[in-house]
This record gives sequence, structure tokens and C-alpha cells, in this order.
Amino acid sequence: MSHVVTIQEPQAKPQVSKIHGHANSGAVHKVSSSRAYDFLYDPLFIVSSEKDHAQANMQAFLSRSRLRKVPRFRTMFSNLIHFPRHSLYWSKADPVPPSVSREWRGHEEKHREALQQLAVTDPSFQMSKVYEDPDVTGKNRYKYFERPFLPFSQQMPLNVVLASTKMQPYTFPPPSTKYPAITSKYTVGTQTDYRDSEAQTDPYSPEYVVCQDSVPELLTLATLTWGRGLPAGQAEVEMIERAREKRAWEATLPSLSDISQFEKRRRMMNEMERKEWAFREQEIEKLQEIRLEVLKELLKKRDKNQNEVNMKRLNAQWSKLQEAKEAKLAKIQRTHVSAIRKLVGKRKNVEGKLERRNIIKDYSDYASQVYGPLSRLGRFPDNNSEDFVVKNHYLDTYEGLVELELCLPEFVTQPRIRSPKPKVITTKAGFLKRAARMDHELAEVHKALLDKKNKVLEPKKPLLFLQRKPVPQPRPPTPTLETSSNEEEDIEMAVLYLQKLLRGRVIQNMMFEGKEKRLELIQELRTTHALQEDERLVRKAEKQMILAFQRQRNLHEHKVLLVENHLAGLEGRVLADMFDFLSKELVRLQEERRIHAFAMLADRQRRMREAEESGRRQVEQSRLREEDEIFKEVVKVHQSTITSYLEDIILNTEENTAEEQARAEVEKMAKEINDIAYEMESRRSQLQSEEIVAELVYSFLIPEVQKESVKEKVRNAQRKHILAAHQIIHRHTEVMLEKNFAEQQGDKVSDADKLLKEEPQNEKDS
Repeated sequence: MSHVVTIQEPQAKPQVSKIHGHANSGAVHKVSSSRAYDFLYDPLFIVSSEKDHAQANMQAFLSRSRLRKVPRFRTMFSNLIHFPRHSLYWSKADPVPPSVSREWRGHEEKHREALQQLAVTDPSFQMSKVYEDPDVTGKNRYKYFERPFLPFSQQMPLNVVLASTKMQPYTFPPPSTKYPAITSKYTVGTQTDYRDSEAQTDPYSPEYVVCQDSVPELLTLATLTWGRGLPAGQAEVEMIERAREKRAWEATLPSLSDISQFEKRRRMMNEMERKEWAFREQEIEKLQEIRLEVLKELLKKRDKNQNEVNMKRLNAQWSKLQEAKEAKLAKIQRTHVSAIRKLVGKRKNVEGKLERRNIIKDYSDYASQVYGPLSRLGRFPDNNSEDFVVKNHYLDTYEGLVELELCLPEFVTQPRIRSPKPKVITTKAGFLKRAARMDHELAEVHKALLDKKNKVLEPKKPLLFLQRKPVPQPRPPTPTLETSSNEEEDIEMAVLYLQKLLRGRVIQNMMFEGKEKRLELIQELRTTHALQEDERLVRKAEKQMILAFQRQRNLHEHKVLLVENHLAGLEGRVLADMFDFLSKELVRLQEERRIHAFAMLADRQRRMREAEESGRRQVEQSRLREEDEIFKEVVKVHQSTITSYLEDIILNTEENTAEEQARAEVEKMAKEINDIAYEMESRRSQLQSEEIVAELVYSFLIPEVQKESVKEKVRNAQRKHILAAHQIIHRHTEVMLEKNFAEQQGDKVSDADKLLKEEPQNEKDS
């Protein structure tokens, strides 16, 4: 059971079948009720008659979708009407593939109706029922996705057996003979870009159980994984050997419980540590060498890349300059050709007369504008040249080429090369053949001709008698051209033309008379010339040699011309560089002189300013010296204060640190001594205690008394020296203090005198 749902569209905006536009909107919207080729593709699109089908085909052919816009490069960005930016091109490509029939489908329907009527009227005529191709994945796909509308689901009991539907045999329509059948399945062999080893994952490592009190050697390799040590290489093998040696060495070490072997164990461990450090240093050196090699390779690669980049840049610059040179030469060549063409055109009509077009001459000359129009005159005969291109199935497709190859005979595709047979120049009797003898004679003649040609001519002998030297003829006077009128020039041109005609006619008559007189001799020469084959061959050889010499001479002249051009270019560049250098030197000399003049003026102004400011500078310098002295004294005071402050801090810290360290050491020693004393107290007797007391008295009291006596002796010995030093120091300081006091008193008296002298002068000035 199927259920159809109909959805009614709102009638506010009815659908239109013609192309229209909305005037309210700014842009023009086009709506069409159908597409261009619905009459061919859509099975629901029905036309009433063959005439309508032809009309729809014509409308589709003339649709605007076949028009292509081809931009004009010269006016691509133009907005002018008379210079459009593009032109419309009618595309000749047919969007409908050739497999789609363009015929009207009404003929098939009429034929089918006629057969059905015939089957109704004539019972003997039976039509085989042909079913349409289901085409599940094609145009009938929607039929297989229709779902029935079920208002509620009813579960069928288990004992209900559905009746099997009777399926009629399906008969496919006969395949079309127009197009070959396309198979739906292909057997294609593929090959991947990867090997099996690249797709292999890491090997599986099974779980294991270690027995008690056993350490298998294989477990030392548990840190190695696939890709990181496995499969093992030379480095891993060396590491395993070193681990085995280290385990053997550890087995030879004496035990820690044996105190007598402690030094031996320490020596062995030190030696092993030195060996390990040496091995580590060797590994570090190897790594450094490897890194150095890698760095060298990278530097070489960088230099190589830089050289390649430089070469590419130079090649690009060279090619750019070559293109510019070729473009310039082509431009010069075009200008030259144009100028030559203009000169030839002017010389054709020196008199400036107007000539009518000779149509017969134009059509008889295949090099005229009729057969070969020039593009510079606005004619482009190569337009639409693709219309004349031969499009052949056998030349454009691979299948056609295969068919052509099949048509070719076997000796074309599989050539057979036969070895040449040696040339036989003797007969069976052992004599030379006539052709070989003739070749030998020709070679001898050719050799004789070459010897004669290459023979060096003997120099001319000096003359024995005097000869008369011809006197050169005097130079004729230079002709002068007298101006004449146009009529005389026309008459003169006509006379010259008549003279040319008469002279040419006379020469023709003379040649004809000479030919008639010597006709027999000419015939004789023709008959004898045909017999001189050897001379003709010799002349042909000489001609070839002369042509070869001419080619060599032309090549030599071309090389000399190229060398001269290169030398001229080099000379031009040298002269240009020299003139450029001289011009720059002249400009530099002028600039140098001008700068020298400015420098002299500036030096003069500087001297004047220095003379003006010399007084002020001296005053400022004296004031600066005073301030510098004051600043130095202040800095000295600050430095001395800082140094004394830092010394106090350092001394205090040293004392505190020393005191703390001493206290800690004393406490430590006291603790040790107390422990020893307590132990001795527990063991000593009365006699030992008395000996200890005596030793303490001897070690503490007697050295202290001796120390005090030594200090007193030193103090008495140094007292006289200290008194002498005090007398010397205080005597000099007292003298210096008296001098300073006297100088200060003198300065005060001089300042007072100056003030007394300046006061009356100020009163007089006021």
C-alpha cells in the first residue's frame, strides 16, 4: 500500500513560464520554467509534434549559453563603447554528447501503438513482453526508495505463512549495436608503493618469569627496543661486551667485609673509573668528530646551494640581457626593413606619377597582395585556421593509432637489418673488373688534377732589359651639372629612354647575327660537349672544391667579423669607462676646490671666534681647575670614609666568623677531650692523676711566666725607638703648622689692604 501526499504551494507568487525581470530590484533576475535540453533528457517533457521538437532544438542551439566572451588584450580595461573590452564568440562545441539521440520520440511511440493495434486485430501476431531495464542506480533509483504509509503496525502471528509471489521472467532489451557494450566489472592488478617490512609493527615481547636467586644476562638488554638498539648493531655489540667485562671485573673485586683488601679494592675501582673516563672521552671525541663532519657537510651543502642560487641569478640576468639584446636587434631589424621598404617604394616611382592598379598583373603574380596580403595592412589570413584542421579518428585517438599499426605490414614495425656483402672487384679468373679498373683510372686522374692544382708556381725571373713604364692618363675635369627646366628634363628622360631602347635593340640584333653566323660551330660544340664526361666530372669536382673554399672563407670572415665586433664592444666599454672616470674626476676636483674654499672661510671664522673667546676660556679653565680640585678633595674624603667603613665591616665579620669557628672547634675539641678524660678518669689510678696535675702545672704556668718576661723585654727594647720616631714626626709637623699659620695671617693682611685701596677708588668713580 502506498500513500501519496500532495503539497499545495501558496499562490502569492505564481510560477511564470517566460523569462521576466523585476523592475523594483536593482539587478535583473531571470526565471525560466524549463532548461535548454529538457526535450532530450527529461522523459516527462512532452512536445506536441515534430515541429515543436524542431523549434525547441533550434532555440537550444541559439541559446546564449553557446556564446563565449573572448577578452581583447589591448582594450581589456576599457570602458568605452567603440573600444569594447571583450568580443562574443560562438562556441562550436556541442554540449549534448553524440550518444544522445536528437530525434523526436513521437516516432517510437507511434510505432509501438501500431504494433499494439496489430496485435489486437490479428490474434496470430503475438508481441514478446519486453521489460524495461530496472536501472536501480540510474534514473529509476527513486522507485526503490518509496515507503508505504502505515498508520499502525500489526504483528503477524508466527503460524502465518506468506504466499510466495509469482515472479515473471525478466527479459532485458536487446543490446544496441550502435555502441559497444561497456562491462561493469574489471580485473585490475595493483602494486603498492610500500614494502611489507615498512608496514610491519614492532615485534611482540612475551611475558617472562625470573627464577629466584638468578639474574639472566638477557634481562640486561630489556632497555633495548625495536628501532632503539634492536636489531643490534656494532655499537650495541660493543656495549654488551663492555657490560660483560664490567660484570667479570665486579666478580673479581674483594668483598667489603675484608678490611685488609680495602686498599686493593680502592685501587681497582680507581683504575676502572679512569678507564671509564678515558672511554667516555673517546666517545665524546668521536661524537665531536661526527658533528664536525656533519657541520662540514652542511657548510659544503650551503655553499653549493648558494653557488647554485648565484648561478641561477647570473643565468637569469644573462638571459634577461640576451632577451633585451635580441629584442633590440629585432627592433633595429624591423626598422631597417621598414626603411628599406620605404626607400624601394620611393625609388620605384622617382617621378612621382600616379599609376593605376594593374589587376591582370596582380592576379598573375603569386607574390602580390591578392594571394599573400600583409597583416600590417589589416588582413589576417590565419583567422579561423582551426576550421581547416584535419580531425581524424585514426590520428587523434589511441585506438585509431593501434588500428593503423595493425594495418601496416610486418617489415615496417619489425625492420630487418642485413649485413652488407663485401664488394667483389675481381672475376673468377682473377682479373680486375671493368668498373674497378675505371675507378682506379679516375682516382689517378683525380690525383693528377690535385697535384697540378696544388703545384707551387715558380717566381718570375728578373727582366734583363729595360721596359717602358706607362704614363698615367691625366684626370678628366670634374663635370658640373647645370640646372634646367622641367620640360628639358622630361625631354632628356625621353631621349635617354629612347637611347636605351635603341642600344638594347642593336645588341639583340648583333647577338642574333652572331648566333646565325656561328650556328654550325655551336652545334659542333654541343655534340662534343656531350662526350666530355671526364671533363664534366673534373669541373664538378672543382666546383665542389671552390664551393667548399667559399664556405671556409665565409666562415673565416664571419669569425673575423665576430672578433672585430667583440673588440669594438670592448674598446667602447673601455672608452666609456675612461670618459666616465675622467668626468667624475673633473666633478670631484671642482667639488674639492669648492670645499677647500669653504674650509678656508670656516678656518678664518674659527680663528676670529677663538680670538674673541680666548679670554673667557681662560677664566672658565681657572674656575674649572678650582672646582676639580675641590671635587677631588671631596672624593678623597668619601673614598677614605668608604674604605674605612668597609674595612671595619670586613674586620668585624672576620672576627665574628673566626670567633664562631673557634668556638665550634673548641666545643668539638672539648667534647672529644671530655670523652677521653672521662674514659681516662674511669681507668686511671692515684699515681696517674698526680702525674697529670704536674704536667698541667708545667705546661700552663711556666710557659705563661716565660711569655710575660719575653714581652717585657721586647717592650723595653722598642721604647727608645718609639720615642725617637715621635720626636721626628712631631718636630716636622710643628714646623709645618707654624708655616701654615703665618701664611694664613699674611693672606688676611693682603686682603684687608686690597679692600682699603678699592674703597676710595669706588668713591671716586661714584
